[in-house]
Amino acid sequence: MKRQKRDKLSRAHSKGYQAGISGRSKDNCPFQTSEARSEWLGGWREAIGDRNTGLYQ
Repeated sequence: MKRQKRDKLSRAHSKGYQAGISGRSKDNCPFQTSEARSEWLGGWREAIGDRNTGLYQ
């Protein structure tokens, strides 16, 4: 069986989360389409929330 790639929106959310955890600015979003950008920013916001609650240092 072939491995399926994760869909692009899921990957955008994951990349946004990683950016937020590492402390990068939300202005660094690499996506241009509104759907992918929205997912990236959602992941970024989630990561910032996790950092503020102390899950990551």
